[in-house]
Amino acid sequence: MARAGVPEPDLERWSDEGRRTIIDVADMLGVPPDVYTRDPLNLIPALQNYVSRLPLSQFEQSDWITLHSDLMAYLADVLIQRHGARWIVVDDSTVPRGYRYVIEAEGRDREMRRIDPADVVQIEFKNLPIEVTRMLASAELTLRLIPQINEEG
Repeated sequence: MARAGVPEPDLERWSDEGRRTIIDVADMLGVPPDVYTRDPLNLIPALQNYVSRLPLSQFEQSDWITLHSDLMAYLADVLIQRHGARWIVVDDSTVPRGYRYVIEAEGRDREMRRIDPADVVQIEFKNLPIEVTRMLASAELTLRLIPQINEEG
C-alpha cells in the first residue's frame, strides 16, 4: 500500500492524534474537555470567534497548515462523535505516501460514502471568511447524514 521509504498507515494513531488535537484546541479556546466531549458542537461559538479574528492576510504557510490541521481534526471528530463515522485508509497514487486517510459514514439512505476532511477544509479556505457551521454542513450533506433540501422530513 505505502510507497518505498514511506511508513505504513497507522489508523489508530492518526485517529488518536486528531482527537487529542481538537480537545487541546477546545481547551485553549476555553471549552473544557468534558464539555467538548459531551457534545463537540459546544465548540462552535468559540471556534468561530477564533477563526473570525485570525489575521488570515498575514498568515504564513505554517499558520495555514496548523489551522488546516485543527479544522480537519474538528470536522472529523464531529462526524465521528455525532454521526458514527470512522477513519479509514484508502489507496491514493496521487499523494506521495500512496494512501490517504478519509472519513466514511453511512448516509440516511444507508449508502456508505467517504470524504477527505482535508478537502472539505481546503474548500472552506477558498470561500473566505471561514464559516465553521458551513464547513460542517457541507461534509454532512456530502455524506448524506442530514436531509437534503429537496427531501421530505
